[in-house]
Amino acid sequence: MANPLPVSEVVRYVKRQLDDDVLLRQVAVIGEISNFKRYSSGHCYFTLKDDASRMKAVMFSRDAKQLQFEPKDGMKVIAVSRVTMYEATGDVQLYVELMRQDGIGLLYEQYEARKRELEEKGWFDADRKQLLPTFPERIGIVTSPKGAALHDIATTLRRRAPHVAITFAPVAVQGEMAAPQVASAIRWMNERTDCDVLIVGRGGGSIEELWAFNEDVVVEAIYASTIPIISAVGHETDYTLADFVADVRAATPTAAA
Repeated sequence: MANPLPVSEVVRYVKRQLDDDVLLRQVAVIGEISNFKRYSSGHCYFTLKDDASRMKAVMFSRDAKQLQFEPKDGMKVIAVSRVTMYEATGDVQLYVELMRQDGIGLLYEQYEARKRELEEKGWFDADRKQLLPTFPERIGIVTSPKGAALHDIATTLRRRAPHVAITFAPVAVQGEMAAPQVASAIRWMNERTDCDVLIVGRGGGSIEELWAFNEDVVVEAIYASTIPIISAVGHETDYTLADFVADVRAATPTAAA
């Protein structure tokens, strides 16, 4: 057996190995923040974790001053860090130099901020919502010609109300052109004036895929519509700003029909 080594010597040895590893001198780490604390000194201490592991992290005041957002528990971030060992405790830590919100986390922040703003403006108030017609003669549908939503809506209407006429406005429901196309279709339906109610929506997807229905141009078109609108975006657990500003929110396109 080799001569026993003091703890401090082992810690210093491991620290040297970490410090000499080129990869660990600057690595982008993605994870969720927990136990975040910002001290009066300006230093920030927290844990970065994922489903399998967690690491302690520190961001010194000189770097924390450059943050473009306020870190919070539960926020998903990308932290550009140096990985080394804190000798006093023997803990392997992340020394964070730069940090930004992960794309999905940033979208959630934007969504929540816009939702609060519209709520304060009264755009979601129940007393401004229009009643749906009891016996609609013509229903307008604004959705993709390629997705399952159109098939589900049309099939349900044919079965439940075959006497009702349909006016269809084909639009993109994700990507750069989706929001302006959806908004334009809603305005076009209002100019026609022959539809008694509109169903606006699409099938399920990620927050990025549903994002067109959070865009200002779509929310404003729904708010300005003189035709009652049923929002039918995604699955039952999916919520967009279109759902809140519409006159009625349906859990799915089929439910809307």
